[in-house]
Amino acid sequence: MKYRLHTTSLKAWDAMLRAIDGAQKSIYLEMYIFLDDTKKSHNFIGKLRAKARSGVRVVIVADAYGSKLLKEEIASTLVQSGIEFIFFSHWLRHIHRKILIVDEKIAFIGGVNIGRRFRHWQDLQLELRGRVVKSLLKSFAYTYAMAGGKNPKILAYRERKLVGKLRFWLLEHWPTKNIHTLKNHYVEKISGAKKSIQIATPYFTPPRWLISLLDNAVRRGVAVEILIPKKGDHAFVNLLNYRYMYDLYALGVKFYLSKTMNHSKLLVIDGEEGLIGSQNMDLVSFGLNSEVGVFFREKNLLRELEQVIATWKKHSTKFEPKRYKMKISDYFTLALLKVFRPIL
Repeated sequence: MKYRLHTTSLKAWDAMLRAIDGAQKSIYLEMYIFLDDTKKSHNFIGKLRAKARSGVRVVIVADAYGSKLLKEEIASTLVQSGIEFIFFSHWLRHIHRKILIVDEKIAFIGGVNIGRRFRHWQDLQLELRGRVVKSLLKSFAYTYAMAGGKNPKILAYRERKLVGKLRFWLLEHWPTKNIHTLKNHYVEKISGAKKSIQIATPYFTPPRWLISLLDNAVRRGVAVEILIPKKGDHAFVNLLNYRYMYDLYALGVKFYLSKTMNHSKLLVIDGEEGLIGSQNMDLVSFGLNSEVGVFFREKNLLRELEQVIATWKKHSTKFEPKRYKMKISDYFTLALLKVFRPIL
């Protein structure tokens, strides 16, 4: 099994475009946010069109809500180039996954979207080779079918049987199929943690069951550290993040606030097990959206992540409630949010 860890959107985009440039047979792209405003530095649209015209099978599944800013004429040019382009549209649920599969041999999975505003974000994306790519191909086929795809060659991937022991396991979350593997994984791993739990997430509005798990872990003597951006990409999200940080800080959870936007989605247990994927620590990721992650015990990758986390912490500030006083308007906003989302 070969892998490479990318820690920023730019590094991930560079690697993804290198893989696309080398594609000979197929390119399958699944994105929550897929926009056309990166062409000056990373021309995904142009390269995908060129590959389709050269005879490579190119299929794109984009979430209709996340990618709503993609211009209609751009989507039309993709189709005219021979690309099968499909929007997944549901009034409540979204495909929040970020996957690229090239020639059924190289796969990318993590938190990286495609759009100019993500250019300078820290993020985590795994580039993978090996049998886990077949698992991702099968997973992509399910999304393709959900979005209305009809190509029998792609739909047939759903029937492939995967055998043998893998060093990277795929963890999927499909609310429409009542498969909640990610939640089950978090429950199992956090409940079994003995020494440490490290989490990176840009959005922290955990469901009650997750708060209880973290509380129990602290009471067992487990060190719980959560890395969150000091300022996220939405003001109301910052307010929600701080609300939950106040609550969990009192329980003994330590928070580190990054100075730059960190969009990573990471879980590390006892320095021995890890999970990188598309999931946030929020209600929609665990309850409504379709998500995907990769679980691993790969020692070299865990040591690499240990260094990445140490660097992030070095360039962060510790959360201390006395430094962050809420305004009266903040309490009013939170009250409104609780009315409209009482399960928060």
